Amino acid sequence: MVKLAITGAAGRMGKTLITAIQDVQDAELICAIERPGIPQIGQDAGDLAGVGHLGVPLTDDLAAACDQFDVLIDFTIAPATAANLEVCAAHGKKMVIGTTGLDETQKAHIHEAGQKLGIVFAPNYSIGVTATFKLLEMAAKIFGDEVDIEITEAHHRHKVDAPSGTALRMGEVVADALGRNLQEVAIYGREGITGERDRPTIGFSTIRGGDIVGEHTVMFAGAGERLEITHRAHSRMNFAQGAVRAACWLAGQGAGVYDMQDVLGLRD
Repeated sequence: MVKLAITGAAGRMGKTLITAIQDVQDAELICAIERPGIPQIGQDAGDLAGVGHLGVPLTDDLAAACDQFDVLIDFTIAPATAANLEVCAAHGKKMVIGTTGLDETQKAHIHEAGQKLGIVFAPNYSIGVTATFKLLEMAAKIFGDEVDIEITEAHHRHKVDAPSGTALRMGEVVADALGRNLQEVAIYGREGITGERDRPTIGFSTIRGGDIVGEHTVMFAGAGERLEITHRAHSRMNFAQGAVRAACWLAGQGAGVYDMQDVLGLRD
């Protein structure tokens, strides 16, 4: 039985993760962590998530709980994840990180911590999105430099970072397949007289509104035809199920920074 902890447990994704754990026979929610000062501290995590009483009260002290769990699942915000990483590294606790919007320094700290403990760090934990990454790599290699590439993503109005981590990863997959550096070719939005499109560039468009869970489309536009590869998420549950699957897999792994391709055995 893999003992799991959830941080951000009172939030939308936290509640979904708690629900997803209930359907996994070899995983158990042991700890539910939240930021200090919120009114839900002390309430039962199962009651908050609507799955029934679990006997797991919300706490605001991750360090004090570290002797209880095997893997922490963290879908919060960048500063909180950075702080949680320090605690887990100090206590040798494995992490599944789904937080997006991390800067380069914070990502570097994740890879540094991965020298001593196991971490799954992925921009998206959906099985479908992981499959999409492989399809994008294949399409990019087939088309080569003969098409224009545009990436469009849409999320709910509460998402705080843009473009999404998934969209950026899609751009990286395509750029790597074409021998390009995404940082050098990415175009984040256009306005005014922009001039003719430069073929090596990869464009990003961002939509924020309503309760859109997550939609991503990569367009390969050529002369006379275009291919669009799209993934649409209908609920957060697919992300949560993938994260719990990753946590159970990670429990049996050594130190290192992994992603969902490792979890699913898709690594070349």
